[in-house]
Amino acid sequence: MNYDLIVVGAGHNALISAAYAAKAGYRVGVFERRDVVGGAVSTVEHVPGYQFDLGGSAHILIRLTPIVEELGLEEYGLEYLEVDPLFFSPYEDGSSVTIYRDLDQTCHGIDLQFPGEGARYKAFSDTWAPFSNTVKDVFLSTPSPLELGKTFALGGSADIDWQNALSAIMRPYGEVVDQYFEEEKVKTPLVWMAAQSGPPPTETMSAPFLLWHPLYHESGIARPRGGSGGLTKALASLIEAYGGDVFTSMPAEKLLVKNGRAQGIVAAGETFTARAVLSGTHILETLNHLLPSEHRPKEADTMRVGNGFGAILRLALDKPVTYATKPGLESRTALQLICRDRQQINSAYADYLKGQPASDPPIVGMSFSAVDDTLAPPGCEVLWLWAQYFPYDLSAGQSWDDIEDEVAESILDAFEPYAPGTKASVVGQLFQHPLWLERELGLFRGNVMHLEMSIDQMFALRPSSGLSDYKGPVEGLFLTGASMHPGGGIMGASGRNAARVVLKYLD
Repeated sequence: MNYDLIVVGAGHNALISAAYAAKAGYRVGVFERRDVVGGAVSTVEHVPGYQFDLGGSAHILIRLTPIVEELGLEEYGLEYLEVDPLFFSPYEDGSSVTIYRDLDQTCHGIDLQFPGEGARYKAFSDTWAPFSNTVKDVFLSTPSPLELGKTFALGGSADIDWQNALSAIMRPYGEVVDQYFEEEKVKTPLVWMAAQSGPPPTETMSAPFLLWHPLYHESGIARPRGGSGGLTKALASLIEAYGGDVFTSMPAEKLLVKNGRAQGIVAAGETFTARAVLSGTHILETLNHLLPSEHRPKEADTMRVGNGFGAILRLALDKPVTYATKPGLESRTALQLICRDRQQINSAYADYLKGQPASDPPIVGMSFSAVDDTLAPPGCEVLWLWAQYFPYDLSAGQSWDDIEDEVAESILDAFEPYAPGTKASVVGQLFQHPLWLERELGLFRGNVMHLEMSIDQMFALRPSSGLSDYKGPVEGLFLTGASMHPGGGIMGASGRNAARVVLKYLD
C-alpha cells in the first residue's frame, strides 16, 4: 500500500503531525504497536467503571499553542474542561497555598496566610512573564541557532535586564526561588512543579524550569472530557476523516531505506511505501532498532536517557478524596502538590542516586473526577499519585517485579496523612513504575521525557545538534515526539514543528 506519509507510532506528537499532513491533502498511514492510540496520552477502563489515564494527565502546555484551533479538534470530539484552581499545596499544620489561574486572586489568597508573599508572587510573575512568553515562542519554532537568536532578540524578553536575568537563569531553580520569596511554604510548590521536568533543584542552569512558572496563569490547566486520551482519539478521528489510515496492534518492524532515502516500513510482515516517513517513537527505538544499522549516526551513543525518575500510582476510590486541611471541591479540582519543603525533594533525589526508591516521596495528586463525572461511577473518584524519584536500575540486586507492591504502598502511606481515609476507600489500582513504563509504553528506562531534560539536551541540542531540525539521518526520514525539541509533556509543539518540515518536503 502506498502513502505520501507513513507515521510510526501514534503518540500525541506523531498524531498531530499526521493530522496536519492529512488536512493538507496528503494520504497518511499511522502504525501503532499498542491496541489503542495515544501512546503516553491514552485512557483505558482499567477498573470496571473507572477511566485511567496511562500517561500524561494535565493538559497545560498544549493550551499555549494554536494546535486545537488550527486542526478544529472540537469537531472530532475533543471537549476541554477547565481546571481551576490550578494547584493546591496542603501542609500538615493546617495551612495551605492555592494557586488560581487568575493572578490577582492567587496573590490575595497567599497574602491572607503569608503577609507580603502575595506581593512577592506578583513581582516574580511580572518580572519573568516576558521571558516565559519568549520561551513559549522558542518551543513553537525549529530550534536552529539562528531561530533561537531571533526569537530571544525580538521576542518579549528583549525588555528584560539581561545582565541581572542571566545570573538567575544560570543557577539551580532550588536556589533562585530564594531571591523572590521568604516563606518556605510558598517556595515549595513552585520548586516542586519545576521538578516535574526531571532535573533536581540543585542542578546548575535549571532555573528556567522555575522561571516559566508565569505561563501557568496564561495557559491554565484543562482536561479532555472522558480522559487524557480524548485528545488523541480526536486526532485519530480527524486523520481518518481526511482519508488517512490509523492501524493499531501493528508495530513497525523496520524502516525501508534504499539509495540513502527512507521509502517506507515493514509492519506485520507487509511492506508499506511512502514518499516520506515520520517516526514518533523514542529516538533510540528509531536509530537503534528500526533504522538499518549502516545508517545509524554516531551521536546515538551520546544521547542520555537517564535512570527513570518518577512512578505513578493510579487508584479507584469508592468515595471522593477529602483533604484534612481544606475539604471540598477546590482541593480535589487542583493539582495537589504534596511536598513539605525543598529538603523532601532533595532527600528523595539522594535516595534515587543511591539506586533506591524514594523512602519519603513528594507527590502530585490528581483527582480529575472532580471536574469530569465520566471518569468514575457516581459518588466515586479516580486519584492518581505521581511521585519522585524512582530509579529504573535498582541497587543491591533489587527488581521492580519484586518490590512493586511495597513501593506502591509506601506512596499511598506518604499521601494518607494529608487525606485520611484514602487507603480504606481503594477498590482498584495500577502502579506504573519505571520498568512498567518501559514495557508497556516504550519509554526507555522509564523516562517519561524520553531523554533527560538537562540543558545539554535541550533546544538545538535535542536529541543532538545534528538531528534537532526534525530531519533524520537519511533523506525522507523525519522525527518527532518527546525525544525532539521542546521535549516531554502534553504540548504537541514537537508534532506541529515536525509537520512544517515534513509538509515543506512533500510540497
